[in-house]
Amino acid sequence: MISYRAETSMAAIVREKMARPDDGRALLRQIFDTEVDLIPDPEQGTLTVQLHHLTQRAHDEAVRHLCEELNATETLFPGTELRLIYKLGSS
Repeated sequence: MISYRAETSMAAIVREKMARPDDGRALLRQIFDTEVDLIPDPEQGTLTVQLHHLTQRAHDEAVRHLCEELNATETLFPGTELRLIYKLGSS
């Protein structure tokens, strides 16, 4: 149930930037299937989750928006003091 609520919240965020809001969950599935680079920086106390670019520019814009919203939460990676930072590509 917690996972479903988290997915629903994330879908609402990406829908804000999508021309067809009904595609929000499909975009999330694409994000979940996309490889990421994990870049820990113990000195700065961060763990960067760097997503790879998606197939369409519009999707990238929605993902950037999602990253901004997730970064605003300043969430710590469980079991560490590393703050999660989400970003798309090398931006």
